[in-house]
Amino acid sequence: MKKWFYGLLGVAVLAAIFVLALPTILHKAGMHPEYHGPKVALPAKRALVITTSHDVLAAPGETEGPATGVVASELTHPYYVFLDGGMQVDVASIKGGQIPIAPDSLGRVSMTPETERFLQDSIFQAKVDKSMKIDEIDFSEYDIIFLAGGWGAAYDLGYSPVLAEKISGAYYADSEPVIGGVCHGVLGLINAKDRDGNLLVAGRRMTGVSDKQVEELNIEITPQHPETELRKAGALYESQTAFRDVFATHVVVDDEKRFVTGQNQNSGLETAHKMMQVVADREQ
Repeated sequence: MKKWFYGLLGVAVLAAIFVLALPTILHKAGMHPEYHGPKVALPAKRALVITTSHDVLAAPGETEGPATGVVASELTHPYYVFLDGGMQVDVASIKGGQIPIAPDSLGRVSMTPETERFLQDSIFQAKVDKSMKIDEIDFSEYDIIFLAGGWGAAYDLGYSPVLAEKISGAYYADSEPVIGGVCHGVLGLINAKDRDGNLLVAGRRMTGVSDKQVEELNIEITPQHPETELRKAGALYESQTAFRDVFATHVVVDDEKRFVTGQNQNSGLETAHKMMQVVADREQ
């Protein structure tokens, strides 16, 4: 009886240790890597972070399912990179108002220092609770336009004619803002067009969440998948892979240096820093 008890106790202790260590284990495996590259400051410059307004993970046409939205790190990582770099940062969404944040991205396993900071930041929280509506924003007033991802973005960013029109206009703005995003956020680029009616992403090197990662996470019910849609739009899709793509990361600056895209939730910090670097390089 004692052997059975102590054996069970030992299993429980090991399980508890594993649970406590899990965030560190995932981080070491590649989840939300730290950024150690060059950093620049852009005082007096402006950044716009755009997110989904969709909050239900369900098959197209259905209205019931698990809560979803933007992945917290895909919102908080670029926001604080831009803010700490001296930029003024605005937050917008497709419909405006309260931005849905995927609940699982606020859990202990997915928590990052930037998301913890957000949970203590009343100013940032107010921007998320009362986000600007993209219809009411002049994109040409910004130096950086960043499209955050998350499963919710698969339902509205690529389907928004307003977003496509705004991205198209921003591309030709005199301010020449650097445009980009991560994961499902890149879906907001697929319908932007040039002045001849051609898709802006066609022929450009770009990335976004891979079909492999979507399949591995078994969330294929969303109406759009970034790799598939980028390829359909003529983009030169590229990515990195890992034993599970949730631990991979990749960032691409297109040859014209107008678009910077990141593969997934691990790519937000690097993508944001590289966008700032492109802006800084122009002024040298």
